[in-house]
Amino acid sequence: MHPTGTPSLVFADKRGNITDFDALAMAGMSNGRFAVPRPEELIPLPEGSELFLLPDRLPVGTDPETGEPLLLEENPYEAGSSIQAVAAFMAPAHTAIYNSAFQKKSENAAALPLFAYTAVGWYDEQFWVTGFRSDNDIRQDSIQFNTRVIEQNTKRKLAEHPKNRLIQHLGTCSLTYCCPAARNYFLGRWEAPLPTSPQCNAKCLGCISLQPSGCCPSPQQRLSFVPSAHEIAELAIPHLITAERPIVSFGQGCEGEPLLQADTIEQAIRRIRKETTHGTINLNSNASLPQKMEKLAAIGLDSLRVSLNSVQAQYYTPYYNPSNYCFQDVKNSIKAMKAAGRFASLNYFIIPGLTDSNAEFDTLCSLIDELSPDLIQLRNLNMDPQLYLQSIGFPADARSMGILTWYNQLKEHFPKLQFGYYNPSLF
Repeated sequence: MHPTGTPSLVFADKRGNITDFDALAMAGMSNGRFAVPRPEELIPLPEGSELFLLPDRLPVGTDPETGEPLLLEENPYEAGSSIQAVAAFMAPAHTAIYNSAFQKKSENAAALPLFAYTAVGWYDEQFWVTGFRSDNDIRQDSIQFNTRVIEQNTKRKLAEHPKNRLIQHLGTCSLTYCCPAARNYFLGRWEAPLPTSPQCNAKCLGCISLQPSGCCPSPQQRLSFVPSAHEIAELAIPHLITAERPIVSFGQGCEGEPLLQADTIEQAIRRIRKETTHGTINLNSNASLPQKMEKLAAIGLDSLRVSLNSVQAQYYTPYYNPSNYCFQDVKNSIKAMKAAGRFASLNYFIIPGLTDSNAEFDTLCSLIDELSPDLIQLRNLNMDPQLYLQSIGFPADARSMGILTWYNQLKEHFPKLQFGYYNPSLF
């Protein structure tokens, strides 16, 4: 479903109320440049999405006749009253085409929290966003979660396993942070998380579980212990045996790099596979330790998801700030999984203007030719887009083809390559 006209600009007044201003059309932003979204780039705001106010940022719209970008500096309905730009944080399984169009009031404006900021407008009595659904899997759709049932199941399982620190940790993730993966575990279905490592060998700019003091705060708490192989297996085995389309995944947003605990993971996989061959054992990773990856692939790890903000080393490195590894190690880990006949996917962080830039597209095509990944998972980058692009030194004059064109050309170039959002159930 696409609109038959161009949505109008939306803004928030000084009291936080969101309204539209139909004298200006909405705009989208890509690497600092503003554009009028085309109808095919717009969908209704997905159920389960949220609208965010952007402090110290003014909304940018466009002239409905000329398409010229125009800055809205004050409330058009209340002379002299301050306003803020607005963005959408889309529900899972949706990919952004444009970022919210805004201009900072000053260079000293505080960094935005670690979320994704998609352009949003108003038309025909509803909000519209610049995006598309990239995976039809319903596993994290908001309609799938009944809060009362989640609370009941979580509390019951916590009471059944009072000494299992991992299950207790996931209880906090479910009840406090409303983590959909943890909730699905307690609901006994689909993909269950297995956070394992409190340490990391990267200092990602957009890390959602650990940030330096004074920076944008992390939206969740990091795991503080290394679970035992017994604790991991006690969680994983029943889930793999009984859940629908079962997956268990090491490497979650509430931990560091799981490969740093490869020995524990190896022991856990051996315990799990001794009891059941059901389901998929997956690892979400920065893929920094290819020797460890090779060993895990040999003993039963089914799939690997490698997180990448860019496939160009000059932009990968300043984002991840890796310790004692480099981008070639990441590629070697993917090669190790593929050599073992295992499944490998790229957890590719989408940021309009960089992801769809000509050089990034060409480099990605070369990497796909070289490594033959099975799937690209399209994940919106959760970070202030302006801060991110400045921090990695991405050139402001880089040209891009547009996210939809990028997506369609990839599918045309690589007809066997899968695209989605989630780790697939392989068995």
